[in-house]
Amino acid sequence: MGYDRYVAICNPLQYPVVMSHKVCMQLVAASWISALPAVIGQTYQIFSLPFCGSHRVNHFFCDIPPVLKLACGDTFVNEMAVYVVAVVFVMIPFLFTIASYGKIISSILKLSSARGRAKAFSTCSSHLMVVVLFYGTAGITYLQPKPNQSERIGKLISLFYTVLIPALNPIIYTLRNKDIMVSLRKLLAKVLK
Repeated sequence: MGYDRYVAICNPLQYPVVMSHKVCMQLVAASWISALPAVIGQTYQIFSLPFCGSHRVNHFFCDIPPVLKLACGDTFVNEMAVYVVAVVFVMIPFLFTIASYGKIISSILKLSSARGRAKAFSTCSSHLMVVVLFYGTAGITYLQPKPNQSERIGKLISLFYTVLIPALNPIIYTLRNKDIMVSLRKLLAKVLK
């Protein structure tokens, strides 16, 4: 979406050509295909470790850090793999998104009309908020040094980026719709009477 917003604001006349259906499908396919080997490799690597004692994962879902806590053997290589994959699949896309928003903001500030600037910022602000929340919490989960990890905080943060942010995403984008806002104000006025 960061690239989509970049093209829409910085190259609006080229948008239909640059962001064609084919390009969108290629972007989706590239993201899935690039992540698949890393995910399969990490899964194989982790489940080839010896496990002893409790096999109960103390987490909401079977995520890599809680599973590594159950392993009996040396998990240093696995932990380094988690960091490398987190940098590649969390930090690099986040930095690309932030860079595209830097260019977007630069282009918006060059607009002569205050109304045009407000509309452009309005279009991007909801997406940028979701991006920062998602990548921020995912980065904290996977890039935090092991001694600083609290199980309770880890559960809360992972719940945040796996459930709360995806649930908020449609709400955030829906609230930008003027008809929805008018209906919501009417509903609130009725409820508060």
